[in-house]
Amino acid sequence: MLKTLLAKNRAAHYVIAALIGASGVLCFAPFELFWLAPAVWLGLFVLLRSADSAKQAALTGLSFGLGFFLTGVSWVYVSLSVFGGMPWWLAGIAAFLFCSVMALFPSLAGWIFKRWQPAAPWRQALLFAVLIAAVDWLRSWIFTGFPWLAVGYSQAPPSPLAGFAPLFGVHGLSLLVALSGALLLRWRVGLGFIAIATASGFGLQQAPWTTPIGAPISVALIQGNVPQEMKFRPEAFFRTLNLYRELVEQNPAQLTLLPETAIPAFFDQLPPDYIESLKATALAQGGDLIVGALSGDAQRYWNSAISIGSSPLQVYSKSHLVPFGEIIPPGFSWFMNIASIPMSAFSRGPETQLPLAVAGQQVAINICYEDVFGEEIIRALPQAGILANLSNTAWFGRSLAQPQHLQIARMRAVETGRPMLRATNTGMTAVIGADGSLQAVLPPFTQGVLKAKVQAYQGMTPYALIGNYGFLLLAGLLLLASRWPPRR
Repeated sequence: MLKTLLAKNRAAHYVIAALIGASGVLCFAPFELFWLAPAVWLGLFVLLRSADSAKQAALTGLSFGLGFFLTGVSWVYVSLSVFGGMPWWLAGIAAFLFCSVMALFPSLAGWIFKRWQPAAPWRQALLFAVLIAAVDWLRSWIFTGFPWLAVGYSQAPPSPLAGFAPLFGVHGLSLLVALSGALLLRWRVGLGFIAIATASGFGLQQAPWTTPIGAPISVALIQGNVPQEMKFRPEAFFRTLNLYRELVEQNPAQLTLLPETAIPAFFDQLPPDYIESLKATALAQGGDLIVGALSGDAQRYWNSAISIGSSPLQVYSKSHLVPFGEIIPPGFSWFMNIASIPMSAFSRGPETQLPLAVAGQQVAINICYEDVFGEEIIRALPQAGILANLSNTAWFGRSLAQPQHLQIARMRAVETGRPMLRATNTGMTAVIGADGSLQAVLPPFTQGVLKAKVQAYQGMTPYALIGNYGFLLLAGLLLLASRWPPRR
């Protein structure tokens, strides 16, 4: 009946696809209705099966993707219009085009599914799940990658399916969610599969993939809450310096983290007495402070995290830069002139960098959205016992970006079996346990310091050992099963 109805009204078909896509955002933070995810992707599966042709299936996937991304990453408009200085209408066009490009990935999945749709429903379910996970994986690296809102992120803790993340990573969870949804077409089979997956995920969460090492250390994560519109203004510079010095001095710890570009200047051009005052506070605790600042000079500069204190000075420079925000793609200098985004031509740091040896620990630093790329995070393992993210999501205002980013960081902790520290300018500053649990968090858009004790971990999860190869192997096997000739 549904197929007949949709066939008669193609406009309704696409509208329903867009609405289902928009509802998918509820599966992610801050809503975290993780249990809804199989139903959402069941909806897409039903619509693709009912499509009359590969072209209609591609348009169905496109409609689903537009609803999903226009709702889920609407904060792109905020960064371009409110803080990027673009006219509202041009920022709207740019944000729509960006979401349209992202929507091409589920569109590709829809086209391939209909083009090679098997006859048996269970084979269809396997092919659908592989394609949904595969286009998420493709989106994670093509054109430098934008894996935000990959399906698997919906299953970060507290979802029991997070237990599979140390095995197959976030893309393995995407595969699991899509398969669960497609199997719900036969509801008894689907519910049985979900029950088994849930029980297995819960059991895997009890596995000691990594173990504590050494004594816990005290940490202080600084959230300055400096308004983005004031960050690079000369008249606010010394006020920002004094703010961070006061917060550091009032909250001593063995390891202190300041946010990304907390000091909006070149580190070696800061007043020497200022650096010495920060260093003195760290030395009094026998520890170190890591500050987000610029390194280099006006001709070539890096977005860096620099350590000062009892350990020798060390520098981590951001490697995975944000297109249009930190690096100008070839042929798009005109776009950056319209956007007026300051410091938008950074140099890349080395792909592989050693963890910082600070406060008696090995700490793997990542900056801003580098923690979206799981295979890049595991480069610092097994040496690193703690992960740390310095970020500034003030660019995206009061939007879904902050809770979504925190959810992504929780997935990195689960995949690696390492705690993750997050020091952000406006939120969400947090301490995440090695199991992905949210141990402490500061309210966003407030000024404060998050103090906690953090335990380093050693050992390697299967994902940390082989990265996405485990997911790709599993996806390949399921793809073969979906295409294997049926018995005569």
